[in-house]
Amino acid sequence: MSARARAVSAVVAVVALCSAALAGCHARVPDQEGSMSQADDAVLYAAQRVRTMDPSRPLAEALVVQGGKVVEVGSREALARAHPMARVVEVPGVIVPGLEDSHAHLSGLGSSFGVVDLFGAASEAEAVALVKAAGPESRRGDWILGRGWDQNRWPGHQFPGRKLLDEAFPGVPVFLTRVDEHAAWVNGEALRRAKVTAKTVDPEGGRFLREGGASREPTGVVVDNAMNVVGAAMPPLTDEQFEARMAAALAQCAAVGLTAVHDTGMDLRTFVLLQQWDAAGRLPLRVYAMADGQGADGDAFLDRGTFRGRMLSMRSVKFLLDGALGSRGAALHEPYSDEPSQSGLLLWDVEKLEARVHAFMERGFQVGIHAIGDRANTLVISLLERESKRVPGNPGRHRVEHAQVLRLEDIPRLARSGLIASMQPIHATSDMPWAEKRLGPERVKGAYAWKRLLDAGAPLAFGSDFPVESPEPLLGLYAARTRQDAGGQPEGGWFPEERLSGEQALAAFTTGAAFASFAEGERGRLAPGMDADFTALSVDPVDAAPAAVRGAKVLATVVGGREVYRAAP
Repeated sequence: MSARARAVSAVVAVVALCSAALAGCHARVPDQEGSMSQADDAVLYAAQRVRTMDPSRPLAEALVVQGGKVVEVGSREALARAHPMARVVEVPGVIVPGLEDSHAHLSGLGSSFGVVDLFGAASEAEAVALVKAAGPESRRGDWILGRGWDQNRWPGHQFPGRKLLDEAFPGVPVFLTRVDEHAAWVNGEALRRAKVTAKTVDPEGGRFLREGGASREPTGVVVDNAMNVVGAAMPPLTDEQFEARMAAALAQCAAVGLTAVHDTGMDLRTFVLLQQWDAAGRLPLRVYAMADGQGADGDAFLDRGTFRGRMLSMRSVKFLLDGALGSRGAALHEPYSDEPSQSGLLLWDVEKLEARVHAFMERGFQVGIHAIGDRANTLVISLLERESKRVPGNPGRHRVEHAQVLRLEDIPRLARSGLIASMQPIHATSDMPWAEKRLGPERVKGAYAWKRLLDAGAPLAFGSDFPVESPEPLLGLYAARTRQDAGGQPEGGWFPEERLSGEQALAAFTTGAAFASFAEGERGRLAPGMDADFTALSVDPVDAAPAAVRGAKVLATVVGGREVYRAAP
């Protein structure tokens, strides 16, 4: 069993014990003697170090929490004298402000627990063998689902075809999403049920890869909006499956140290469920929901408007303009260096997108737009500049989601426009083996350019894009500081001038994430009056050696003064 599969099994086991009553898993906090403290009791957390991200007191030894808020930060001795009745919790590590994931997909993470794990497949044949060995939990109806294949890790780096899948599953539909979720590999039975043939026209913003010559038969790889055509033939999750997987996703987020998640592109079914859980006190962490403004639920979200609950809020909307670099769907100004016949895809007509953005801005929504390729980023910056001027009453802080490949001249333009660069450091270290081949030696200089953006004055908010990547923020902190893989390669880092300091990286997961969700007055720092959201780690992510950060352990996750996760002794 892979490390990823073991982690998923552990989370599912936890959920089997407590998902029916999430509140009961986090409503009380163990103290140093093993007894339990109510969240409204005063608790003194004493650590090796408290890194506050508060300029007025950047380092401390302890903090006092009461009523879900930070009451005081300082030395252990002084706080113990000032709060003699506070229960003491010893933290054998370092406390930092609660780590936030600024770009993630909770329902996608939940769905990943019930599919074939293809992340370790080293070839097309190995991926098919994994699908053949899958158990019944990987089925939805009679469809077999999987995710995580990446042709860039296979010999020849070629997209797979239908042949091996058709031989293994002649009458069972198979739907396997690529690692970036922007392409799927399907068999002939899945295409038959979706009524996709050689005569099927590619949808706007999507592509059916086809055989050469006169046949034009689909190869079995469908890109971006073409995935929806096949996916529409698939039965939905039952309510029981959906709720269990959402509970599993939230449990895993707490276990990796996340106190908040910005869910980018939430559908209405997920939002309604989380509203119910929030009202019942069952949400273990904060969810900043960004509505899916592009899908079938877009009109419903527009009608509903913004929302703020206790742990759940929605005041943002997300759109996609292009696809991903790995599947050559990212929209580029010039053709791909390794495929001159392709320049990527725009998933939506820009004029239609602009009208939709305007409608949501008038309803008071912050707007985030997915832009990977340099052409998409140019278009998004211009669009958000124009619409911000047309709707001056909107609160702003609009976001470029990914901001992955930028022309160098667009970097200062993004910053001047007041846009937030919502980026995922781990994408750089995942993509670095092949990104320059896609982009060429000049265009790649504006790719994954966190330091250039920061130096230009753009606010950074970091995340993972889970389940495309692991939800573990420690991996993102490591990638941001090193631009290296797990083995420390390449030496010195890939384009090392874009590395961030430990404090800059931590800020993007704390103060930057809070700013991106309009919560800088409540979260992102540990100071009196702020929400008592914090993560306890075995090392200091700012000044520990990068390898130690990658291998660090999450000791505890506390949200609003309530402990939602504690590591086993």
